[in-house]
Amino acid sequence: RDYLEAHYADNPSLEDLSDAAYLSPYHLIRVFRQATGLPPRAYLNQVRIRRARGMLSQGRPIAEVAQATGFSDQSHLTRHFKRILGVTPGQYRNSVQDRR
Repeated sequence: RDYLEAHYADNPSLEDLSDAAYLSPYHLIRVFRQATGLPPRAYLNQVRIRRARGMLSQGRPIAEVAQATGFSDQSHLTRHFKRILGVTPGQYRNSVQDRR
């Protein structure tokens, strides 16, 4: 988890994670899922979305947030953001700014 929290923007591969944990990729997936309830990629996406929420709350542009959080482009961020939170990044940013 700590590795993913620190390297979320670097798009770490399963091999990177398994090397960092000194485990085989398959064992890492099992152990990680037992510890977090999620496979590593799903956990990574949640970390990225959490970081994106913070940046969007500051009013940063969506394309900039996508790049800073390791998504390949704005549509990639939007797809994951909406799947996890149920709203688009633009809708989220507007709702946060409306509360201020």
